[in-house]
Amino acid sequence: MTKMTVNNRPVQYLLDPDTPLLFALREASNLTGTKFGCGTGDCGACMVLIDGVPLRSCLVSIEEAEGRLITTIEGLSRDRSHPVQQALVAEQAIQCGFCTPGIAIAAAALLEANPSPSRADMDVAIPNICRCGVYPRLARAIVRASEAASGAQAIEAAPPPAIDPQEAARDVPALAPVEPRAD
Repeated sequence: MTKMTVNNRPVQYLLDPDTPLLFALREASNLTGTKFGCGTGDCGACMVLIDGVPLRSCLVSIEEAEGRLITTIEGLSRDRSHPVQQALVAEQAIQCGFCTPGIAIAAAALLEANPSPSRADMDVAIPNICRCGVYPRLARAIVRASEAASGAQAIEAAPPPAIDPQEAARDVPALAPVEPRAD
């Protein structure tokens, strides 16, 4: 039995401890935003934050993730309001969308660590492979997200999802808000 916190919710997996975190998230928690790309850690489609660090979930077992804080693309923002998500849409840096969750996670971690990254910083921090080649637009989106996060500009690119968060939580329990404890 493996316990961890996924998107601010306690989760317990009754799976083989060697199961890749990617499959536990997708199959057991129905958090399908994290994508299976190559399975070898090369593409970055499966990127999640583990204790705030962007890591490829196909290379991390649930045993290695035990007791840690996991953030998936679903946990980055419940309503797509995160500056990175807004900027990716505003700069049209999304084409097929397959790599987008991993890129958004890596970009969010980059901006958390470095609020004003250079292009060289971006190239190092976001090694994700994009089949559609959105790299120039991605760089513009990260700059724009940085400006939005600092309050220098507002981005209103992506409308909120057309689904009520409570309705989404019925289908994907890991999205339900955690009620504060009355201790």
